[in-house]
Amino acid sequence: MEKPVKLIAQNKKAYRDYFIEETYQCGISLTGTEVKSLRQGRCNLKDSYIFIENGEALIRGMHISPYDHGNLFNHDPLADRKLLLHKSEINKLIGAVTRDGYTIVPLKIYFKGSLVKVDIGVAKGKKLYDKRADIAKKDQQREAQREFKEGFK
Repeated sequence: MEKPVKLIAQNKKAYRDYFIEETYQCGISLTGTEVKSLRQGRCNLKDSYIFIENGEALIRGMHISPYDHGNLFNHDPLADRKLLLHKSEINKLIGAVTRDGYTIVPLKIYFKGSLVKVDIGVAKGKKLYDKRADIAKKDQQREAQREFKEGFK
């Protein structure tokens, strides 16, 4: 039986600014108040990125708001958090990042059952003309959809 998936946050900026080559699903090491804050949907992935240090994958810049009912032991909102990946996956990520113009970005964070999961992607930065081409293509699709709907009225 499939575990229910509840989306917490999605990094729309990553899809706009990068070509996503590969994606990985991984766990994340969190404290209790961080999980409680995530259950309230208080997370932001906008300016976050992933780096590898000492053989561990860490996420930096992910903002998890402090838990409302926490005490003085509440978590730091912008702390680096460890991603739970196998050694072979980390080695693949290291190989991907060494190529010119590639980076690792978080795409979305969600609950899968009772576990918090993060989808990360190996991404290559888009040029300005690539972004303009994507916008033009979306406009054409939206216009075609609008004309298609008007044809049935």
